[in-house]
Amino acid sequence: MSSAMTQEFHPFGLPMGTVRGFLSLLICSFFWIALLDPRENITPVPLGHFFLLTLVFLAFASHPIQELRPRALLPWLMRLLFVGGSIAVVAYVGWKDPHRLTTRLTPDASEIAQWPVLLGCLAGGFGFALFLRFVLGRNGALFMTLRAWVGVIAMLLLLFETIFQFVILPSMSDKPGRETMQVWEGILIATVAAYFGSRA
Repeated sequence: MSSAMTQEFHPFGLPMGTVRGFLSLLICSFFWIALLDPRENITPVPLGHFFLLTLVFLAFASHPIQELRPRALLPWLMRLLFVGGSIAVVAYVGWKDPHRLTTRLTPDASEIAQWPVLLGCLAGGFGFALFLRFVLGRNGALFMTLRAWVGVIAMLLLLFETIFQFVILPSMSDKPGRETMQVWEGILIATVAAYFGSRA
């Protein structure tokens, strides 16, 4: 079998870890905006985003920094941005307005009961991607194509979620119900987890 048949191509031809870096940056930037936004009508960070945050830590644990190629600038840059940015934002808000750290980073009490469903979406998306990789093969053309598309969809969903939570939702007089938001968060978590699972 030729090497071309067994070579694993990373999504969009980018260095390994770049797409996960973009996703991690989008996940972390949601927390940054939530902490830095001075408006009083900003709701606390939804519980689902804390589940997404576990994927960022998982990316660090499953792909240590030694595995990144020294010449691959983008993955290093992404890691520097979402780690350094998170430290800077938390330190700044903690110095400027410590109360905001507590209020914005404490999920609504009514969401706590949703954690089994959200955990199931996280595990389901991650596990399904692992199963699909086992069936289709890590280096299979179909699997690599699906993986790339899931990465695109995950980035678009995270972008929309940020715009919705901080631009659209605060100005809505008739806000979506809890069940609607739970379904949306489940889709978001499962999709993002699926990409991280496909790269685990």
